[in-house]
Amino acid sequence: MLILGIDTSCDDTSISILEGKNKVLSSIVSSQIDLHSKFGGIVPEIASRKHIEIIDAIFNEAIDRSGIEKNQLDVICVTQGPGLIGSVLIGLCFAKGLAISLKKPIIGINHVEAHTMSIFLERDVEFPFISLVVSGGHTCILLIDEPCSYKVIGSTRDDAAGEALDKIAKFLGLGYPGGPIIEKISETGETDYVMFPRPMADEDNLDFSFSGLKTAFINWVKKNTVSGHNIHHVLASFQQAIFDSLFIKLIKAAKTYKINKIVVAGGVAANSRLRSYFKEQSERSGIDIFFPAPANCTDNAAMIAVTGYFYYKKGLLSPMEMKGFSRIILKGTPKST
Repeated sequence: MLILGIDTSCDDTSISILEGKNKVLSSIVSSQIDLHSKFGGIVPEIASRKHIEIIDAIFNEAIDRSGIEKNQLDVICVTQGPGLIGSVLIGLCFAKGLAISLKKPIIGINHVEAHTMSIFLERDVEFPFISLVVSGGHTCILLIDEPCSYKVIGSTRDDAAGEALDKIAKFLGLGYPGGPIIEKISETGETDYVMFPRPMADEDNLDFSFSGLKTAFINWVKKNTVSGHNIHHVLASFQQAIFDSLFIKLIKAAKTYKINKIVVAGGVAANSRLRSYFKEQSERSGIDIFFPAPANCTDNAAMIAVTGYFYYKKGLLSPMEMKGFSRIILKGTPKST
């Protein structure tokens, strides 16, 4: 089975070709960070225009690297949301045109679900399991019952975790994207230098809130001095508050549903401190925790393709009409399927 994956959910143009479930024949990610960094964040219009400019070339490069002919493809899988609507539509229109010209079936894939399923590019995880998807645009907990079936059991009520990191980095003038910058600065910092709050930690739900934590950080900075002598401690403390907030709810989800397998995915899951901290805490809690490789945590089309593999095996295809994409979500967290 040869599967084409296409992802244009945000600012990366990515196309990948899989053979079967996890043999990656090609995987190309064209980043736009340099275009957006001067603005301190993603500019949707610039992102969608860049997708238009390069998606055809990226597709041809993916085909060339895979060593196959495009008419050998069995199915075309494409992100249908959530994401920046202009960017999502570029990928959808390209995929639909390709499907029509090659007479191939098409499958619309939920981008957040694909982050969770990216673990299957590297290893199998027994169902059911709990998944935390944490990135610049999304922070939610999913209960994955079986392939192609999941339920949202917790989500952020305001900012995503990665969004909070990006906004604090912008507030301090550190640059974009903020998450990796804060991770680097925090490497030698003390995580208890400032005791920032852990929002909603004691509430009887699985939801998150990071807007108040961001405000607490800004208020602390306004009342205190942040300099080269303590910025690594202050940022390490802020980062740790986010990680604690995530893990508290993740453990609560595992206990509530009596499931001891957890997959953590999304761009923030590439953070080395988060990975080591979560592994330490999960071992103490008797929980098995799995992370995709850092390269598979950030947006990529291989995760779209591997998710499409499971849908294709179940015969769950999408009709060509836009209105027929039953799982289409252009903003917010994924709905249950």
